[in-house]
Amino acid sequence: MYVNGTTTEYFIIKGITEVPELQITIFIVVFLIYLMTIGGNMVILILICMDAHLHTPMYFFLANLSIVDMASSTSSLHKILISFITGDRTVSFHGCMTQSFMSGSFTVHELFILAAMSYDRYVAICRPLSYHLTMNHRTCVLSVSSCWTLGFLFVSPLVGILSSFSCYTSIEVNHFLCDIVPLLNITCSDTSILDILFFIEGLFLFTIAPFLFTFTPYIFIIVAILKIHTSHGRRKAFYTCSSHLTVVVLLYTLLISQYLVPSSSTNFDSKKLYALFNMAAVPLLNPLIYSFKNKDVKAALQRRFRQKL
Repeated sequence: MYVNGTTTEYFIIKGITEVPELQITIFIVVFLIYLMTIGGNMVILILICMDAHLHTPMYFFLANLSIVDMASSTSSLHKILISFITGDRTVSFHGCMTQSFMSGSFTVHELFILAAMSYDRYVAICRPLSYHLTMNHRTCVLSVSSCWTLGFLFVSPLVGILSSFSCYTSIEVNHFLCDIVPLLNITCSDTSILDILFFIEGLFLFTIAPFLFTFTPYIFIIVAILKIHTSHGRRKAFYTCSSHLTVVVLLYTLLISQYLVPSSSTNFDSKKLYALFNMAAVPLLNPLIYSFKNKDVKAALQRRFRQKL
């Protein structure tokens, strides 16, 4: 602990919990979830690449979502998993800044890819006759490229300013990864500019913009579904977007609990649990919710299995 503030070349990651009896249990659970996340998303990615029946805009977006989920889980959880094995909880200053940048960027990537998938569902349900014309290959590639670019562009100035800070009251980060919020809590540098930028980007660019782009199409989707005369048609239309809506609601609930609820000494540990669920469980749930209950993916798995036999 450095009460008066000093420069540092490394940080110490506090971790998920300090209770010794829970260390092994948490490691096993997190490690198994990580393996299942990588395995499940890798299966989905391989299936989409190899099966021509899945070469559609929806599965193109889903393939990119799988890449984001695998990269997000790896960048966020690798240090805590290694520290459980080696006992070394230190991370270099540059390594900490890199992890902050990657975890923040992948979160923005996921939000905007989900927004692009909302538009895809809107066109499929509300404009089915012009679907293939609207959601052509060029549109899909531009949409995904924009999602990746926006993620890096929005997070770069935040981490750039954060990396310029040289005064810290402590080298211990109260989290299981290097994140902007816990790093702001231990710096003694002037954070006024970063606070304003973080508020503007966090509220408008990371929250309101993707939120509106994601949920506005569902207003039109719900209206279109209600206009369908048959119950079978309504169920079929709702089925095409129910999985996406489930993931979106879950993700935004966790992000609001993690970032927008005011911090205090009593609820920061609970925020770490929200972050752990967001970083570990949500990427695992995506292939389960989106794909393994999907009849197209099941059919693709059966075709691959029959070819192997």
